[in-house]
Amino acid sequence: MTELEALRRENARLREDVAYLEELVKLFRHQKFGSKSEANRHPGEQLLFNEAEGDSDLASQGPEPEETESQPGTTKPKGKPARKALPERIPRIERIIDLPEHERVCPVSGKPLHRIGEEITEQLDIVPAKVQVIRTIRPKYACSCGECVPKSMALPPQPIPKSMASPGLLAFITTSKYADGMPLYRQEGILQRIGCDIPRATLASWMMRCGELVTPLINLLREKMLEGPLVQCDETPIQVLKVPGKKPTSKSFMWVTARWDENGKKIVLYEFNSSRSSDVPLKIFKDYKGYVQTDGYEGYSRLGLVPGIVHVGDWVHVRRKFKDAIKGQKTGSKASFAEHALDAIKHLYRIENECQDPAARLHARQTHSRHVIDELRVWLDTAIHKVPPKSLTGQALAYMDGQWPKLVRFLDDPVIGLDTNPVENAIRPFALGRKAWLFSDTVKGANASAALYSLVITARANGIEPYEYLTHIFTELPRATSADDFETLLPWNFSTRP
Repeated sequence: MTELEALRRENARLREDVAYLEELVKLFRHQKFGSKSEANRHPGEQLLFNEAEGDSDLASQGPEPEETESQPGTTKPKGKPARKALPERIPRIERIIDLPEHERVCPVSGKPLHRIGEEITEQLDIVPAKVQVIRTIRPKYACSCGECVPKSMALPPQPIPKSMASPGLLAFITTSKYADGMPLYRQEGILQRIGCDIPRATLASWMMRCGELVTPLINLLREKMLEGPLVQCDETPIQVLKVPGKKPTSKSFMWVTARWDENGKKIVLYEFNSSRSSDVPLKIFKDYKGYVQTDGYEGYSRLGLVPGIVHVGDWVHVRRKFKDAIKGQKTGSKASFAEHALDAIKHLYRIENECQDPAARLHARQTHSRHVIDELRVWLDTAIHKVPPKSLTGQALAYMDGQWPKLVRFLDDPVIGLDTNPVENAIRPFALGRKAWLFSDTVKGANASAALYSLVITARANGIEPYEYLTHIFTELPRATSADDFETLLPWNFSTRP
């Protein structure tokens, strides 16, 4: 090789490096300052300081729509907004505003007016947190003979024995932290304002005791989880200060698994581990037989080698890599390889959305989706050699090529979905809460948080209000003694209880 040829190759390599770095800069700028297309937020959910001012345009449009009752033979005017009815489960307090006695007389005939109906207007009211003390009085009896032992009724089993915390208080604190992201130090201040001076250390101790209390229920949910044909898995970082053998600033992880049952039952389980190694998913899915769907993280690769487990890929992560490639492109660039891949993936999702029945979905996949996949494979074999491998598009193509055997497995079974969005959505409440409470102190506390997060997010996934469910759990769980008792405390049994 001549010196000139070496310089030309070096120049070409440097040009590729510069182009790649320019893509990264544009991508990072978009991630920092651009809109988040996959945030799954509804209008008005942005966490803005000026959210009240931000809604001024809506306020200027006039008063809020009234709740109206439709009459037989009438139709709702098109385009006229209607207020959503208040839930029936909310208690009603009736306030009757009646005509005075002297106005219940017809001014023409002088005869008494007859009641022919009523007009009902409902307003939503909120009573701030009310503190009360439950006094359990147990009369004590004894004989005047002085020989017998005094006796009284035993105290019912409590979630935390010899504690002043009732099931309702424990449910309130748990829901505030794990459903609403309210750190314990803020709850300490709220309780002080309403007259209860409970130290944060006490609140933390209660949460750890509650985490231990619900362990049998978590174990039962884990058994139910591994009975399903498909389980999704993902992980998210957490900082725990006191992990043996690790620095306080090091990362640990919450591993999250989710199962969406064909009968509508949903399970989401959190499990803490200080490691992100491939040994963790092998432990989680020990003795499991079925599909495990994950992203392309290399730590999951050993799952596909376990007999009985079929490792399934995730199309949404492929899509994100091509989206990032487009974000890194120069403004005004022509149609790219990344856009072609995104169009094909969009076509796959369009086919999925048109088929809700499993049999119809399988037929559509075998005919229409397989045709899209075959064309995409032919295109990929050509495109991967035409793009610099170090570019964002080249990396996206290489990722799709490496994941390909796992990505196409959805074609043969309607149980498999295209992506792991359900488990990612289950992680979001944890990620939002982490921004408020920042870290856990000990491994014991992280394990308790994992158990309580599991119950809160599983309750939400099944359409159950977490506070009501946890109050029921903390009341009944101390009394449970048999497998049937624990079975009745599962979320879907709570939702159907009389």
